Parts: sequence; structure tokens; C-alpha cells
Amino acid sequence: MELVDRLKILTAGARYDASCVSSGSRRKKAGGSMGICHSWTEDGRCVSLLKILQTNDCIYNCRYCVHRTDTDGPRTSLSAREIAELTVNFYRRNYIEGLFLSSAVRGSPAQAMETMLASVKILREEYKFPGYIHLKGIPGVDESLLKKAGYFADRMSVNIELPSAESLKKLAPQKKPADIFNPMHFLEKNRREEKGFLGAGQSTQLIIGASPESDREIISLASYLYGKFSLSRIFYSAYMPTGDPRYIPGVQNPPLLREHRLYQADWLFRFYHFSFDEIIPPGQNDLETELDPKSAWALRNFWFFPVEVNQASYRELLKIPGIGPVSARRIIKARKERTLDFSHLKKLGIIMKRACFFVTCGGRRIPGLPSDPDHIRPFLTMPVSRPRQPRLFAPPGGERF
Repeated sequence: MELVDRLKILTAGARYDASCVSSGSRRKKAGGSMGICHSWTEDGRCVSLLKILQTNDCIYNCRYCVHRTDTDGPRTSLSAREIAELTVNFYRRNYIEGLFLSSAVRGSPAQAMETMLASVKILREEYKFPGYIHLKGIPGVDESLLKKAGYFADRMSVNIELPSAESLKKLAPQKKPADIFNPMHFLEKNRREEKGFLGAGQSTQLIIGASPESDREIISLASYLYGKFSLSRIFYSAYMPTGDPRYIPGVQNPPLLREHRLYQADWLFRFYHFSFDEIIPPGQNDLETELDPKSAWALRNFWFFPVEVNQASYRELLKIPGIGPVSARRIIKARKERTLDFSHLKKLGIIMKRACFFVTCGGRRIPGLPSDPDHIRPFLTMPVSRPRQPRLFAPPGGERF
């Protein structure tokens, strides 16, 4: 099979792994080609990565995976040298700023990890590749392989995939929870103790909709993972039906809206100082579909409002729909110079069509607005059609809620 044909197959197969995020290179983006994904750094820059599989030939038969052993379709792979040369050539043409390398498990977990390790070793040692590298960690491999990989990669991801041990046993019986969590423990321990090891941390992925866990169970797991492993990110990937309903029946379309809401809840964890029970209260199993989780919290806790923007703390400001970390800091800075009114808030970037129901300026509210949750709800309801995964990071000056 020609190189270009293998490249098409392996870049197309890599799109099912969502845990792709960059925080390294600052080179200017230019051009484009197959297999290039776009991501955002924490300061809002857009970066381009070559996102590719080393191979799509797998010994596992995970029911949710398009690369499982009993699916049809061409199987192929690229050698370590081919991956390295493709990456360098794309980089030199200014098409990409880094590499996201994942792989199915061909032969054995150790063999798959060794081949990916060889690819990034050639990149770093022979080609002196300075760009960003995100490397997939294969569950069940020896710690020595993970340690070597951690010095070549900026970030690694060992994907949990399913939110419970029961679902893993049912849909991926060849995988064991310990094979996933032990590498995550090892990577986090070495990242804390050794300079130059995984400078951009580690992430993981959860597949949404292939198994019966509720949003509450998923968010509870996310809270545990952030606390236990200091993850840089958790990625949520809506289950893409593979055309074979034998193992996962009843799913005709990927649950994109649910994925979107979980990303919004994740944002509240990481940047808005919301607790688990604030995002999804006791007794509630799933996030609301009509409202983003921050607006839903505001209506459930309407006693907290209105908040006086000239006096509120940073964390109190973050509770207000329409105000995010950037605009909250702007408010605190601006009110040192003047007493803010509603015209000032709009100039500071606050999303007033949301915030107006929850704030006062100098003790005053905007006249004529509804003042009870039931009447405010229709103004906050978001359209449910064509939901999209939010950006990995907000653009500079932008807000999420």
C-alpha cells in the first residue's frame, strides 16, 4: 500500500481519540493537510498538530472501538522512521507545530508502546525536533517504557475510555482497570519528582453514551481523577455508533449535546471553582439539556443573587452567568478607579444578556427585568440543535458562561 494511502487511513482513524491538546510550541501556523487537527493553548493561541495512528491493527475487541478485531476495513501501519519523517516534513513546511501520536495495540501492548517510543526518539534525538509531542500511553506496559516516553513527550494520555469497572468488563473484557490506573499513578509520581518529565502533564478520555453511567457518575469520576492525578485535562468523546448494534444497541446518533454539557461542567471544575455538588446536586442524575450547568446552578440557588459587582469577591463574581475569569478580573481592577454601572459592565466584556438578571450596580437593578427563576429561565435557555464541542481553551478575552 502506498504511503499516501496509509496516511489517509491512519489520520482518519486517529480522529476517534479526542484527548488532543497542546501547550508547547509557539511557531506560527501556516498551510494545512490531511491529519492536521487544531487545538488551543491556555493563552488562546491556535496550534496545529499532526494527529495520526502508528497502526490501526489491534489485538483487542473493545465493543465501542472502530478498530476492534472483528470490524472490516483495511489494516495498515507506519514504521517509526516513517512517522518521524512525516512529522519533520510537515513541520518544516510550517503545516504543523507538533505531533499527536496514538496507536492500536498490534502484537502486544509492549510492542505498540515500543514502536511509538521509537518514533518520538528518532524525532527528538536524530532530527532534534523542537515541537510539541503528545503521546498515547498504552495500558498494561512496563513502567520502564512509560518513563522513557515521558522524557520525549510533552504530554501523555492513558485513556480510561469507560466510566466504570463494570462497563470496562462488559465492553472491553481484555482490559483491566489496574492496567489503566497504574500507569497514571506512575506518570504523575514521576512528573512531580523529576524535572523535564511530561512538562505539559497528562490527560485522559472518557467515551460518553456507550455505557449506562449517569452524568453524576461521570462528573464524580472526573472530580476524583483531577484530585488524584492532577490531570491537565479530561476529554469527553461522544460514542460514535460503529454500525454493529450487537454490543451497544439503541444508539443511533452520537450524544453530542451531552458531551457539550460535560465539557461545560468540566470548565466549571477547572476555572470557576465550582464543587461537584454545585455542578450536579444530590438526587440529580444528569445535567440539564436546556441550560448550561452554570445557569442551571444560578436558578437553583437564586437566593445567592443579586450580586453587587462593586463589592463581590472574585469567586462570587464567577458564580454569575455571563461573567468568567477574565471579566471578573477586569471588574475588580476597574472598580478600584470608579463605581461601576451597567454601561461599564458591557464595556468590560460581560455577557449582559445573561448577567443582567443576577447583578446590581450601586444597589440598582435594570428596571423591567423578571426577578424570579421561572420567568428568567426562558431567557437563559440555549438552543439544543447542532451542539458543538467547545474550544479546548477560550480565546484571549473570551468567556465561557
